[in-house]
Amino acid sequence: MSDTLLLAAIRAVIDAGREILAVYETDFGVEKKSDDSPLTLADQRAHETIAKALKPLGLPLLSEEGRDIPFEERKLWPRFWLVDPLDGTKEFVRRNGEFTVNIALIEEHRPVMGVVYVPVRDSLYFAADGVGAFKLEQAGKLLVTFDALPAMAVRLPLTDLPPRIYTVVGSRSHATADLEYYIEQLRATKGELDFVSAGSSLKFCLVAEGKADIYPRLGPTMEWDTAAGQVVAQCAGARVVNHETGSELRYNKASLLNPWFIVERI
Repeated sequence: MSDTLLLAAIRAVIDAGREILAVYETDFGVEKKSDDSPLTLADQRAHETIAKALKPLGLPLLSEEGRDIPFEERKLWPRFWLVDPLDGTKEFVRRNGEFTVNIALIEEHRPVMGVVYVPVRDSLYFAADGVGAFKLEQAGKLLVTFDALPAMAVRLPLTDLPPRIYTVVGSRSHATADLEYYIEQLRATKGELDFVSAGSSLKFCLVAEGKADIYPRLGPTMEWDTAAGQVVAQCAGARVVNHETGSELRYNKASLLNPWFIVERI
């Protein structure tokens, strides 16, 4: 994995996070997309910031805010950036801080590098095949070089967590009857369990940290929602698989809609 690509992605999410927080602290307006999901100035500014930062690297970019690229064009991409400039816009609108900036590098239908940034907490998760998964606090306040990253960051999963019961993490904004049924099935096999609600790709990160055992997503998501978090979780020792087939999620499909999936510690 190229040091240059990873550092560029890290700097891009941090810069996008600053743009997001600048809007977060104002009385911002909310528009509606064609699918009725919310859109704010923060989404647009973050997209523009990331696109500008990554353009010099010469790879194509597919973003939630720049999704209208025909499959006939993007299917020819062996390698590209997959970006969600503001994952968890509903959480942003609610001002609960549980939103992230996500950048993944896709190679031959697989996410091989992922960066997840939590602007309100200034927390950074990053991972890459062959490198591992890490968490870095106060990321925006640090001058980061690739050689310094491993020493500054904490490798995931965390090793100093207190004992806990089996923990399920689920969406704060997208609870479904299917999820409730799935949790009841887990209770039948696991016994007592805890359920933790979280927004955006933070759910992947909680499993990666070892603070949760499983994240079942039995509802619709898009590829940009999951790619970066998938790398962080997988490089921390979890599996991210299709709920029905058990196979790893694939990317740059004709339809960018994901199947239902499970993120689970192995």
